[in-house]
Amino acid sequence: MAIRKTWTVVHRCGHEREHDLSNRPADRRASFARWLQERDCTDCWKASRDADTGSKEEWLAAKRAAEQEAAVAWARQFDMPQLEGPAKALDWGERSRHQLMTAAHTALVVEGSWDEADWAELEEKARAITAAGWWIDQRDAEGTDVLELLDAATEADRGTENPFR
Repeated sequence: MAIRKTWTVVHRCGHEREHDLSNRPADRRASFARWLQERDCTDCWKASRDADTGSKEEWLAAKRAAEQEAAVAWARQFDMPQLEGPAKALDWGERSRHQLMTAAHTALVVEGSWDEADWAELEEKARAITAAGWWIDQRDAEGTDVLELLDAATEADRGTENPFR
């Protein structure tokens, strides 16, 4: 008697499809056919996935807007200066600065041994860095590295009152 290779499966979506399961071990074909019954057919799965693409973009836009709102509120609360640079980089720089400084506060003050005086000194150094690109470049840094990074910043990264700079 020949071992069955083709299975007719009624999918969860209601569509009936023939599946060639010859590429599966013979002893696992029946269980795979049962697994397929619990899933949408390929066409319905693809249609569902394509419909979800818009929601991913909407989700990302909403997430970025919430992050931006939090970054702006944080900058206002802690008297952080406006960042300088290309218009495209300003929002990203704000979010990067907020994320890095929050990570630094958690690592150094909340979980570390710093007191508020140490943190106030670090905040002053952070206020001096107004180049959005600098904050973007540091976005993957660890919170514990912020002090060293701020000390290594160049004059080009620091703000100036000179409008002709």
